[in-house]
Amino acid sequence: MRYYIIAGEASGDLHAAELIKALRETDKEATFRFFGGDNMSAAAGDKGVMVKHYRELAYMGFVPVLLHLPTILRNMKMCKEDIMTWQPDAVILVDYAGFNLKIAKYLHDQKQKGKATPLVFYYIAPKLWAWKEYRIKNIKRDIDALFSILPFEKAFFEGKHGYPIHYVGNPTADEVRAFRSHYAETRDEFCQRTGLDERPIIAILAGSRRQEIASNLPSMLEAVSNIAETEPYQIVIAGAPGIEREYYSAYIADKQCNIVFGETYQLLSHSTAALVTSGTATLETALLRVPQVVCYHTPLPHIARWGFNNILKVKYISLVNLIADKEVVRELFADKFTIANIRNELMAVLPGAKGRDTMLNHYEEVATTLGLQRAPEETARVMREIIMKTKNV
Repeated sequence: MRYYIIAGEASGDLHAAELIKALRETDKEATFRFFGGDNMSAAAGDKGVMVKHYRELAYMGFVPVLLHLPTILRNMKMCKEDIMTWQPDAVILVDYAGFNLKIAKYLHDQKQKGKATPLVFYYIAPKLWAWKEYRIKNIKRDIDALFSILPFEKAFFEGKHGYPIHYVGNPTADEVRAFRSHYAETRDEFCQRTGLDERPIIAILAGSRRQEIASNLPSMLEAVSNIAETEPYQIVIAGAPGIEREYYSAYIADKQCNIVFGETYQLLSHSTAALVTSGTATLETALLRVPQVVCYHTPLPHIARWGFNNILKVKYISLVNLIADKEVVRELFADKFTIANIRNELMAVLPGAKGRDTMLNHYEEVATTLGLQRAPEETARVMREIIMKTKNV
């Protein structure tokens, strides 16, 4: 079978690469063309051709998109023409809703004109439950099968909107399980290897982008500084991929802390607690069973709080709480993001505090909810079945 895959950013490249590996296992004749990245190229090998690197697609925010609009439109036109020329059996859209839903609509329109078009699969469903729910009509009209990695999305798509989806398991859960199954380094060995001392660790995960780090890290460090002075803890920052050590210098020059790069899972495995910005990192921290406080600075905090309460359609910002459908971890964002709040909530999950065991018990519930399915393999299996059924093979 021929698969055309579109991933528009780094996370999509990682998820799509694992899916390509799984498709190659289930379909020995699989070939690929894709908009993606280096991970997808490595996974496809000589069976794949990269049409465009995601670096030429990934523009975020109103102004950058506006400035690069001609490039974006050219890439979209190229993508549409390339799909119709190559005639794949399936187009697989990976996250990146702004671009991918337009591709799906184009293929629907071509089908309405009587042209031969591929099946359209969407892997990692767009987060319509949080924003732009009206797009559900596009999903129903343009997508042949939707694949979800978040179990609560079934209630939204199927229960609320009557659109069947496939929950295939969660890739982050897959990755953490794989890591925990083979990682055997002791805490002493880890600390000695990375230049840390023997004190218990409080980890800080301040985000993966420069602006996130600049906004979050100073307050996170200030909040833990007093704790580290009065309690036997060392503060260790998980250095973000692609961010050089020098970038952190301005924030840690007068702080007693260390940085470890490229070993976030290892660091968390040996941490007593963590301060974590919102995103996948909150789920990784939970699945590694580290009590945490979610911290996220926003400009104009009172306006941000109003927007969250009145515009967004979610109760929480962290994946842990969204999956659990209750407050498992404390979320300090917008007007709640203060040094005092961060310090107090961290103290509430350190050893001996009553909130620690409660949080750890809820983590087990989250892991159970996610299940044991391997998302790439399950997705590849279902996609293959749908294609074969459509072709009456």
